[in-house]
Amino acid sequence: MNKSSHYDYIIIGAGAAGLMLADAMLKDDFFSGKSILLLDKDSKQTNDRTWCYWEKGVGQFDAIVHKKWNAIYFSGKKFSKRYAIHPYTYKMIRGIDFYNFVFENIKVHQNLYFKQTKVTDVIDIGEGVKVVTANENYIAGKVFNSVFDYGMATHQNKYPVLQQHFVGWFVKTQKSVFDPAQATYMDFSIPQKNNTRFMYVLPTSETEALVEYTLFSENLLQKDEYENAIKDYLKKDLACFDYEIVETEIGSIPMTCYDFQEHHTKNLRYIGTAGGWAKPSTGYTFASTARKIPVLLEHIKTEKPLDNLSFKNRFWRYDLLFLDVLYKDNANGHNIFESLFKNRHPQLIFKFLDERTSIWEDIKYIWACPKKPFIKALLSRLF
Repeated sequence: MNKSSHYDYIIIGAGAAGLMLADAMLKDDFFSGKSILLLDKDSKQTNDRTWCYWEKGVGQFDAIVHKKWNAIYFSGKKFSKRYAIHPYTYKMIRGIDFYNFVFENIKVHQNLYFKQTKVTDVIDIGEGVKVVTANENYIAGKVFNSVFDYGMATHQNKYPVLQQHFVGWFVKTQKSVFDPAQATYMDFSIPQKNNTRFMYVLPTSETEALVEYTLFSENLLQKDEYENAIKDYLKKDLACFDYEIVETEIGSIPMTCYDFQEHHTKNLRYIGTAGGWAKPSTGYTFASTARKIPVLLEHIKTEKPLDNLSFKNRFWRYDLLFLDVLYKDNANGHNIFESLFKNRHPQLIFKFLDERTSIWEDIKYIWACPKKPFIKALLSRLF
């Protein structure tokens, strides 16, 4: 191969966004004669993450869904309840199953090439984009980059930047501990320590579950603080003293309404978390990405500049107010969620977070939130 190999398209990062885009391109006849290069520093052969989302009925990834729940549990400081969530189902996909699923499709197409290498620079050179790696340089007409760095968002102060950060343990217990029929969506009964902190529990059987300590806050913790919180929760809340840690996961997802538009060019588009596709108010990314990929695909086919496409809508403004409130008083997060789940059904909450509600439903949702902090945030943005 030459020092600067040429492709029609390059996708940087084989995570959810990169692989969804690659898979969508391979299934569309428009791209059948196009050369596509997929780059990632990892081989994508390990189970390095878990994605969860809610959905009505059968979805495009049901073949690889590892576990489904028809009920969720919410717990606050003063209120807790189990909810049936029909017509929604809460679904879990393991990273390794998703990678294998998409790479099996990649194998049968001759026009997509995967290379395991680290990208060190990406430069729009006018007539295309140059991608620099440790071993070779590549040039493509259009490049899609899903590699995120917090500096992309934190260089500005117009929009707050929080993180959804977590450590999760997949545990196997000696006795029956978990209810595999329900997912613990948020458990705020744990000490908040002036942050928004909750436990997230996804049981796959009575003796197996992902137990995750999650925060919506500005700064990360020391690793042992996450782990000690999980230990305490297993012991004090679940009366579980004898367990094995089968796998672990750790992560941080940006929560910001900064729209990343300044990073795009006519030939370079940031996608996934790097493109601001994580839902700002929740950090949920998988379903949000799945909805945006078809829109991006149609835009690519028009051959218009990549920086012309915008996903901003009225829900962006709702998310901005929420993050303003959470950023100003991070200890207040549990009150917001407790008020929502106490006064509204999860079906409306899910529909709102999916950005599918009507204006009237928006008002119903917003009216369930504590009024004073949101009014103050609105006035602050207006004036």
